[in-house]
Amino acid sequence: MSRLAIDGGSPVRHSLLPYGRQWLDDDDVQAVVAALRSEWITTGPTVADFETAFAQAVGAKYAVAVSSGTAALHAAAFAAGIGPGDEAITTPLTFAATANCVRYQGGTVVFADVRDDLLTLEPAEVEARITPRTKALITVDYAGQPSDLDELNAVAARHRLTVIEDASHALGATYRRRAVGTLAPLTTFSLHPVKHITTGEGGMVTTNDPELARCMRRFRTHGITTGAEERAAVGSWLYEMIDLGYNYRLTDFQSALGLSQLKKLPAWLTRRRRIAARYSEAFAALAELEPPVVLPDREPAWHLYAIRLTLDRLRGGRSEIFRALRAENIGVNVHYIPVPWHPYYQDLGYKKGGWPVTESVYERLLSLPIFPAMTDGDVEDVVAAVTKVVGHYRR
Repeated sequence: MSRLAIDGGSPVRHSLLPYGRQWLDDDDVQAVVAALRSEWITTGPTVADFETAFAQAVGAKYAVAVSSGTAALHAAAFAAGIGPGDEAITTPLTFAATANCVRYQGGTVVFADVRDDLLTLEPAEVEARITPRTKALITVDYAGQPSDLDELNAVAARHRLTVIEDASHALGATYRRRAVGTLAPLTTFSLHPVKHITTGEGGMVTTNDPELARCMRRFRTHGITTGAEERAAVGSWLYEMIDLGYNYRLTDFQSALGLSQLKKLPAWLTRRRRIAARYSEAFAALAELEPPVVLPDREPAWHLYAIRLTLDRLRGGRSEIFRALRAENIGVNVHYIPVPWHPYYQDLGYKKGGWPVTESVYERLLSLPIFPAMTDGDVEDVVAAVTKVVGHYRR
């Protein structure tokens, strides 16, 4: 067996392979340059063009572009009417922004545990935590695996709640042959560089409700009723602020990048799925780890490929495996530290131990590199490094 790089051996790779990375080409650059040379570089027509194209791509009636995935969640929380005294239920296994959007609105976050297989919200756990103060539930399509949207929508309907689907990982995923983006009243996406397409920073909310769309368009522009392009078109200076909104606008040159990237989404999804399939094939025989579960009624978008270590078959813990793989120049990561474990939430009174599935699986999770620009050689480097490290630590 080859000596581990962490112990002085030769690494599988000579340069670090990150877990995720954007892919930009000349078409993207030219699209941005054209926008920069146009009359509008922000609050102009390219934003609306991007919204229209994005809505069509996921099958929604409306899409609202904003400055980040976090802004998308905040806009959705505002549109859902979350406010002081309200509760919203979400998963502890997510990035902090999913919960923080409730706090931005003055609401209280209630964490419900996840399914043991998909690591998405467990509908029964959600229903058990509903109180008269519950206003919304925010589900996360963890790693690009669609949540149990039919079941969660049924829970919400029984209790008159709004469902917000955080699909930051799931652009292009399908659930029971329906596209993510149309399965909840409000669906949010991230356009960060490690996501499926990027605008540098950016986000999007899709909905089929015209009033929710209007509400979020005001919210992203300080709560003001008209935009600069609308006022310019009619030669008017008049505007009114009717909500306490924010400056969450996306620029025209970012939208131009998004439009260019969106054309490549189908091919990039195919590549992600091929990489995931190769990983699952390669790791099927390794008893020291568990590949992700895929159910027949949904097709993931594979933002992450998160394995679980079988710790009772290993001589080291997750930290040792993590460091060893990093030494082999495989940029593994961990998604995520449970949100209620963060100091901010601990100071609010959340205590460890309330979410056994999430807290147990967190100790075993590792995200492997997966992004469309990976070559077949990159993929085989990951397979080789995981096999090498696991073999070294095997009991």
